[in-house]
Amino acid sequence: MNKKLLEGIIDMHVHTNPDIRHRRYDDFELMEAGIRIGARAIVIKTHQGTTVDRAYLCNKHNELTHHSDNNFTMFGGITLNRQMGGINPYAVESALKLGGKVVWLPTQSARNHLVKMKQPLDRCVDVLKDGKPVPELYDIFRLVKDFNIVLATSHISPEESYRVIEAARDAGVKKIVVTHPEWWLVDMSLDDQVRLARDYDVIHEHCFAQPLGGGKYKSNLPMNLEAIEACGYKNVMVCTDGGQVENPCWEDALAQYIQYLIDHNIPENQIYHMTHTIQANLLDLSI
Repeated sequence: MNKKLLEGIIDMHVHTNPDIRHRRYDDFELMEAGIRIGARAIVIKTHQGTTVDRAYLCNKHNELTHHSDNNFTMFGGITLNRQMGGINPYAVESALKLGGKVVWLPTQSARNHLVKMKQPLDRCVDVLKDGKPVPELYDIFRLVKDFNIVLATSHISPEESYRVIEAARDAGVKKIVVTHPEWWLVDMSLDDQVRLARDYDVIHEHCFAQPLGGGKYKSNLPMNLEAIEACGYKNVMVCTDGGQVENPCWEDALAQYIQYLIDHNIPENQIYHMTHTIQANLLDLSI
């Protein structure tokens, strides 16, 4: 693999400790891994709330320990699960004022997640009511638009995604990411991915692997290749959704992903676009 493809790379979906579920790296360890491979940025995510303050501490730690001898930046965001009060514009406003770059809709509190996992619905956070976005979601659309940051669909269903994306576009939201549409829990068809890319110019985030239960994971790479070919590389973003102890460490997963694309004849300029350019545009970064 051309190691230069890792230089300046940006991953917008990685899980770290501290977390209720143990992760392979903590925030600082992931930061060091990013610096080692010459990454430009990583966005850390948690299902428990916000990572904005954790990203700030990583950047301060980087400044103090590496004395600004690298170009790496850690970013955070907010996930609108029950712990954050669900669809809570006040929590979103605070996160964005503190530098958050992504608003993730509900993950483990999403109705679709709870139904698919056969879990009780008493902690459900709904994004729709009577087929329309809940009123608070429009306030969040306004904040996302005003701060020019990313709205990510997380674990909501394809049907919910369509309605939310349409309403978000109508509200002026420019940066919309469909979160791991290939994951069995989201289960968005390739036809639907193509339609969303064509009609709403969304970015589909395709990740390295997906959980099957019992500590086992399934590679997403064949499905991701199909999505790139069907949707076009300009609408597919390479991410890892890394951090699981069962998977390779973050930088190895990234290298394997890129090598797979090379081995299947995806041109390096397209790989660069999916690993650098899309993310830089979403995060307003120079690369």
